[in-house]
Amino acid sequence: MKHFRLLVFGNAISGYGSYLNMVALNVFVYTVTGSAFAAGLFMAVRLLTSVAAGFVSGRLVSRFDRKALMIGSDLIRSAMLLVLIPLPNSARLPVLFALAVAMGACTTLHQVALRSSVPEIVGPEKRLKANGLLVTGRSLAMIAGFASSGLVIAQFGYTAAFALNGVTFLISAAILAMLPIRTRAAVAPDAGGKEGGDDTAAPSGTTGRAGRWASWALLRSLPVMGAMMALRGVDGLGSSSHNVALPVFSDALDPANPATFMSQFLATWAIGHIVAQQATSRYADRTGHSFGEKAFAIGAVVMSVGFILAFAGLPTVPAIAVALIAGMADGFTEIVYVTKLQETPDAQRGQMFGLSAAVENGGFGLGMILCSLTLEFYSPIAVVGTFHGVAIVFCLGFLVFLARRNRRGAPATVPPAPEAAVTEPGPVAAEPGAADGPAAAADPGAGRAATDPATEATEADRTSAPARTTEGDRA
Repeated sequence: MKHFRLLVFGNAISGYGSYLNMVALNVFVYTVTGSAFAAGLFMAVRLLTSVAAGFVSGRLVSRFDRKALMIGSDLIRSAMLLVLIPLPNSARLPVLFALAVAMGACTTLHQVALRSSVPEIVGPEKRLKANGLLVTGRSLAMIAGFASSGLVIAQFGYTAAFALNGVTFLISAAILAMLPIRTRAAVAPDAGGKEGGDDTAAPSGTTGRAGRWASWALLRSLPVMGAMMALRGVDGLGSSSHNVALPVFSDALDPANPATFMSQFLATWAIGHIVAQQATSRYADRTGHSFGEKAFAIGAVVMSVGFILAFAGLPTVPAIAVALIAGMADGFTEIVYVTKLQETPDAQRGQMFGLSAAVENGGFGLGMILCSLTLEFYSPIAVVGTFHGVAIVFCLGFLVFLARRNRRGAPATVPPAPEAAVTEPGPVAAEPGAADGPAAAADPGAGRAATDPATEATEADRTSAPARTTEGDRA
């Protein structure tokens, strides 16, 4: 894990740059143009690019070296920001919209490549802990980025902010380049499309219609995983509501100092992410068990309820406690969801993460638009309650689906495509001694579960590519 911890550090540095420029670039566009429309258009371009990049990133990650893609995405973001430094403000604006495209696309590509690589970097049995470390690093980066952005801009100006931002991406790229890590499954020299080789990568390397629809075919074969991905999209819809409503609610609480509640809320929420990482990691270390689809859905319900209560006008201490619980549940569901997707065989994993990024960013973007409109007519608690209420309803429906599926004894495997058969991880709880073997998913819950040793051979026989074991990020 030593190399991976360095990777987490580099990713946190890169994340700090992302959160810093999220504030600096948006404020700069508004300052230069004086137009809320221009600022909103900049955000929309960046977000829409992130959605579109999800579909493309999955195929790139499946076909090319993931480490090289992550380094390239860092270098492109750095170069685009450093180009802004010598330009006067009047010449920066046209470049900014090209930068919005680069930032949206490269950030998504970096995230998809990194998440897809985790099982190969740390081993399947350490995915849960590794994903938790990534969530912790990103949460700390978010706190530092948002907290320092105003200070950096106020004290040193936008040019210094752009320079600092560009340097963070260079540091991340340098750390990646130095690490001796393997980011994809090893391939036998004589694979050549024969059994035991890398023939499972065929869908990612195909072109035309077969390649474009490979990830959708994979999802049709894994209904539980597909349902979890849909829930993440709905969760993005709900999360957009509290992000949009937070400044409005903070201003209503304290018009003289609206940033107080907002900063307290975000800091407490990020701390909750860190607590979730520590708790899940220690639980997995002590017991050898992981979490399943049921835990994922329950965690999502707790998260949504927590965000709704945070906007209910509670006194300061209960409000902070609720924000902490919401952050813990948010971090927990992210860790177990990412670990779940990492059970997908390496050849298809990039496509799954690319599709997931598109679904999550799409849900969040749609929610941003709808929430901005509804806040013109309704109170923050009404908007947050409605959108997170939708997420709660979907989670409860998912739990009902799991219960009925288990009662029917639905088969764990459905062949996804002619190229490779992929299995839906079965509801098998991990035993403490099962860390070294391939794994199926845990009892219906949220994340990845390590398999019981007695079931490993059976699960391997059902799957044409190795399944993965237990498990990692919203800031």
